[in-house]
Amino acid sequence: MPYTCPMHPEVVQTGAGACSLCGMALEPQMAALVAEDTSELAGMTRRFWVSLALTAPIFLLAMSEMLPGHPPRGWLPERLLSWIEGFLATPVVLWGGRPFFARGWASIVTRRLNMFTLIAIGTATTYGYSVIATFFPDLFPPSFRNPQGGVAVYFEAAAVITTLVLLGQVLELRARRRTASAIRALLDLAPKMARRVYGDGKEEDTPLEQIQPGDRLRVRPGEKVPVDGVVCEGTSAVDESLISGEPIPVEKAPGSHVTGGTVNGTGSFVMRAERVGSETLLAQIVRLVSEAARTRAPIQRVADVVSSYFVPAVVLVAFGTWITWSVVGPQPRMAYALVNAVAVLIIACPCALGLATPMSIMVATGRGALAGVLVKNAEALERLEKVDTLVTDKTGTLTEGKPRVVSIVPLPGYSESEVLRLAASLEQGSEHPLASALVSAARERGLSLSQVTGVQSFPGQGIRGEQEHRRVALGNQQMLDTLQIDPGELRGRAEALAQEGQTVMFLALEGNVVGLLGVTDPIKGSAMEAIHSLQADGLRIVMLTGDHRATAEAVARKLGIDHVEAGVLPDQKGAHVKRLQAEGCIVAMAGDGINDAPALAQADVGIAMGTGTDVAMESAALTLVKGDLRGIVRARRLSRVTMRNIRQNLFFAFVYNVVGISVAAGVLYPIFGVLLNPMVASAAMTFSSVSVIANALRLRRLPL
Repeated sequence: MPYTCPMHPEVVQTGAGACSLCGMALEPQMAALVAEDTSELAGMTRRFWVSLALTAPIFLLAMSEMLPGHPPRGWLPERLLSWIEGFLATPVVLWGGRPFFARGWASIVTRRLNMFTLIAIGTATTYGYSVIATFFPDLFPPSFRNPQGGVAVYFEAAAVITTLVLLGQVLELRARRRTASAIRALLDLAPKMARRVYGDGKEEDTPLEQIQPGDRLRVRPGEKVPVDGVVCEGTSAVDESLISGEPIPVEKAPGSHVTGGTVNGTGSFVMRAERVGSETLLAQIVRLVSEAARTRAPIQRVADVVSSYFVPAVVLVAFGTWITWSVVGPQPRMAYALVNAVAVLIIACPCALGLATPMSIMVATGRGALAGVLVKNAEALERLEKVDTLVTDKTGTLTEGKPRVVSIVPLPGYSESEVLRLAASLEQGSEHPLASALVSAARERGLSLSQVTGVQSFPGQGIRGEQEHRRVALGNQQMLDTLQIDPGELRGRAEALAQEGQTVMFLALEGNVVGLLGVTDPIKGSAMEAIHSLQADGLRIVMLTGDHRATAEAVARKLGIDHVEAGVLPDQKGAHVKRLQAEGCIVAMAGDGINDAPALAQADVGIAMGTGTDVAMESAALTLVKGDLRGIVRARRLSRVTMRNIRQNLFFAFVYNVVGISVAAGVLYPIFGVLLNPMVASAAMTFSSVSVIANALRLRRLPL
């Protein structure tokens, strides 16, 4: 299983370990798809509690003079006190802090300085100094001695720092587990068992991994749909809110598609499994969200540049602090120099800076998935808030993508049924949506279709062939012009139907028009609300379609869209998006078909309908699971709040380090006499990382 770093997704290795760049514990790339590995957390927790038990008496002994009613000075000889503190501190530093020393040493060997470099140097310096001061106090000059002539030791600082860093690691690892909770919640939607129905009527509960495409499965009231498939028998209402974000249950009947992980209502139905295992929509969502959580937003580059110089700069500041205090500080100068240099090393935490972006991205992509918005990469999430123009396809995006025959106009001597039968017979071998509408309408009327020979297709215009020894043609006005056929008295009727938003097809028999058919693709019920919300949000909406201009403008009028580009061929859509970008627009493109893929890839942010083709979804940066444009409204809100959250994290991390390092170096001492104890610096370092993660976790409760 490949493991990666949450701060540096380019670091990938087989098996658990520490990041070679920052020293953080690695985690599985597909954390939500494997059994959760808690060994790192368990190990850190065990080290923390043991260290805490040993550190508490050290701290009390060292601070005893500050406690009310403390024993008089000298109740224990100073050297004996140092021995006791050293005895208790040694397992804390050497065993409890072993992971930090290992990571710190690795960072020095590989020349990849990081947070653990600073912790290891600071703790080792404090502990090593205290050991030498305990065993060989005569080696120290007067500048190291206190007014009583003794050499101060800092075993309590080394132990407390180690314990606090361990606490920080425990809190951070727990928080990082919570950032993947949205992904795990998605994975938990799938049931573990499915009720398989056999040919003899026998039913048996079967583990989900044994279900194969084609199996018949019964879904009882209140149960979760096990896999993706089609209803064969029965009716029910299915709650798809955990997949689509929509709270209203969707009615399902024979022929309806159902999605694995959704919840059945009060009815019972039998379904046929179509996509199982990693092919289900739920599994694909989990995969996309997990991959997106590992991508980097452009804003992360700022933190990356700063972090690359940060640790060397901190080491230089600590060295400068040592020199300054040892030269101009009060007595004992060298003791002050040591304590302040260690405080600088400990409080400087590049971890908070590095976690600022990836933690927010991880939580945001999981939250978006629960609302039916799949984010493919972090860059798209950052760009979406800046988009000012939305280009949208018509069919399948603004409309349902399921055309229906609504008008049949025959000339005298022909009936509606005859015109429909001839047209449907000609189109029965085509997979075009308009062809499907004609064939479905003929079957609903119980019409028998004829065999057709010599079929010839005219791309973008229509089709012709021979049936019942007669030449039959079906197409638009362009096809009639190509075949030099005059529509005659039906021309005016065709224009009127087109103005109503219908796609008109003329039927010609032996070179003469005998009727026309009008097909319309109903506008999605949510499209008008979505368009109005997006326009209110400041977006310019452009409809881009290959349909006839009159039909496209009719749909645009109903939806309140002012900009329409009609008659656009598939290979021209990308060029239209590029032209808008050349005008200075930041463009998002929403589409669902193979013909939209080039435009989706060209746009600054490509948005695919989850009800569309796989090619469109692969070309897009965002996918709306249920193909509802209201998902763009949710995605825009997610983008804005996420970017605000990231900026808050970066601001806090920058300010924390600037202020913390300055105070630790002693800039306030000449004016206020304030110094920062290394133990306080360690607590502040722990707080900085945990606070960044806590701020990112607020995105889990974002209303969308």
